[in-house]
Amino acid sequence: MTPFDFPSAGVRCAATHHAATHPAGADGAPVVVLGHGLAGTQDSGLRPFAEAFAAAGFHAVTFDYRGFGASDTAAGAPRQRVSVADQVADWHAAVEAAKRLPGVDAERVVLWGVSLAGGHVVSVAAARADVAAVVSAVPLVDGLAAARLAAKHHRPAQLLASTGRGIASAVRRKAGRAPTMIPVVARPGEPGALTLPGAYEDYHALAGPTWRNEIAADVVLELGGRTPAKDAKSLRVPWLVQICDFDRSAPPYAAAKAAFAGRAEVRHYPGDHFDLFAGKPFHEAATRHAVAFLSRHLTVPSAPSAAASPTSPTATASEPSRA
Repeated sequence: MTPFDFPSAGVRCAATHHAATHPAGADGAPVVVLGHGLAGTQDSGLRPFAEAFAAAGFHAVTFDYRGFGASDTAAGAPRQRVSVADQVADWHAAVEAAKRLPGVDAERVVLWGVSLAGGHVVSVAAARADVAAVVSAVPLVDGLAAARLAAKHHRPAQLLASTGRGIASAVRRKAGRAPTMIPVVARPGEPGALTLPGAYEDYHALAGPTWRNEIAADVVLELGGRTPAKDAKSLRVPWLVQICDFDRSAPPYAAAKAAFAGRAEVRHYPGDHFDLFAGKPFHEAATRHAVAFLSRHLTVPSAPSAAASPTSPTATASEPSRA
């Protein structure tokens, strides 16, 4: 595990290289670039996935978006503010950096994203010719669908208050002032970006030392128009979509619809949004499925690893389907 940096639009982004643990061919081994979801940092739940890929013969790279975790932010720009355009640019920069790492086969790049990043990877892959495969875990691919889902699980007054804080934050930024900050996760009834029952506990269980429980409130406006599902039909590489059927944050139906448009292989898990992370019921199954998918499409020799262990009785998933 080797930390390194890369520039994105002149801003230093922090990253970590998990080298493949068994020999690759003369051209090197594929590299999986992993990115987090809303306000996530690379030390908050990504390492177990990266280590599983490394154990299976892939290089793996995790990174922090600008303004989050161990990364810098642009001069004068606030930290902890989500900009979809900036994060997508950071993804492109991370791919370029990963391709230059020793032992990496630059023609076999994989994008792996969870939650918000599960949508980012679709847009990034659709815009590049050097991506060999994509994995989207519990992806948020349609901001409007996510807003409709949120309306089913929150009181109208809470949603109006959240929107009001977002508008106020955007107005402050346009006036050159610091944005209004809210918690990333809070308990039901409290102000926060994610306030569903269990979200506070689930996110804190993942949280690493660089993670901060705050985010600019205008994130609600930033995500509302997010539509990476529209890029799905442009994908020309193998795509695995991992859907939690009881996801209350990233709409399962929207993910399934995008998967159909992108001719994806789909895996279903009877869990909620955080249930694919380590320590949760379906982590082993989701990791094993992703490793098998990539090994099959990128012709990587198998190697004994934790990811290849049999699925436990509580970690089951449906057989893949091709749209």
